[in-house]
Amino acid sequence: MEFLDQLKRTVKLSKTPERIISLVPSQTELLVDLGLRNNLVGITKFCVHPSDLKSEKAIVGGTKNVNFDKIKSLRPDIIICNKEENTEEMVKVLADIAPVWISDIANIPESVVMIKKLGEIFGTISEASELISQISSEVENFRSYIEHSKTRKVLYLIWKNPYMAAGKGTFIDSLLRENNFENVFTEDINRYPEVSINDFEKADLILLSTEPYPFKDSDVIALQNEFKTEVKKVDGEYFSWYGSRLKDAFKYFKTLR
Repeated sequence: MEFLDQLKRTVKLSKTPERIISLVPSQTELLVDLGLRNNLVGITKFCVHPSDLKSEKAIVGGTKNVNFDKIKSLRPDIIICNKEENTEEMVKVLADIAPVWISDIANIPESVVMIKKLGEIFGTISEASELISQISSEVENFRSYIEHSKTRKVLYLIWKNPYMAAGKGTFIDSLLRENNFENVFTEDINRYPEVSINDFEKADLILLSTEPYPFKDSDVIALQNEFKTEVKKVDGEYFSWYGSRLKDAFKYFKTLR
């Protein structure tokens, strides 16, 4: 069997994979929601959903650094990666252990394609179709809800010391646009640029993500006092997880208006 991943790489499989290693938290959650929890043999330390998953699965490292010997010992049939979250150097080594399928996602349509393709690989087509239907319904409903809302100029912070933001072309940027938020970073210079004083002053709303940097309520107060601008702490998983979490993201986005 041959499948194309989202980098147009051909992934050859001798059978439907039974032993899966996932090196992407949002895709780990997706695999569980596709009914493949028992097939997962290895995950990262950042795979926090479902909350009890780490207690029953082998932890093979993070998303940028993994224990290759441990992965090899788990005898995976397939390893699930992502272009942005995992490194090219990692993939080269992993490909000598097992077939590697890589996602590349910058918007909701590409998320839907990823869900569909994984459903085909693992023989969970009906589960994938049901999930895609749920997500599509939520997106359509939210677009109607947000249609006449005011556009706001937004700075979405993901890191502190130095401050860094989600820039143009990222999945986060695509969800900001779904929310009728205009990113202060409009040019495709750096996907996660450092933020200047001028960037802060461009925004009429500053969003502080709970991940990867865990911004706190004290950060909200400090930035409000410094820039006299509305500042909100937001759940970063709903803005950056591109798997099954999308089915709940749009209900959350309604609470931000």
